[in-house]
Amino acid sequence: MLKHRYMLECDHGYPPANLGPMFTDDAVWENTQLFGRHEGRTAIEAFFADVSAQIMFAAHLALNDIIEVDGDTATGKWRMLMPCTMNEDGKPVSRLILGDYEERYVRKNGVWLFRSIDFFINFNTPIAEGWAGTEAVRAR
Repeated sequence: MLKHRYMLECDHGYPPANLGPMFTDDAVWENTQLFGRHEGRTAIEAFFADVSAQIMFAAHLALNDIIEVDGDTATGKWRMLMPCTMNEDGKPVSRLILGDYEERYVRKNGVWLFRSIDFFINFNTPIAEGWAGTEAVRAR
């Protein structure tokens, strides 16, 4: 449920006030390929405040979830397909992004929160160009 709420909020413009409370104070959100590493809830909220200028429209489609729970901690792996509109030099560009998430969660006071999100992009390509030849797979 946490991940689905997260993706819904991302699809509604990445509001920091709604996304921030989904993270622990010391959480990490990272994508070293494009969006950087953001440590701590305050930095994560600042990232979401800025990213909506870059991603003007998004439809996060979460797939293939694998969740493993161990008491009050858990790990998750997800796939994501995202048709989106990105601002590139002031022009809207239709893109398709495929990626995978590796996440850690913690339950505090009965509420599940993100401890970390590591997002890896398999491809990020303008729809007009296609993705053949740009694919990448996370190293195991």
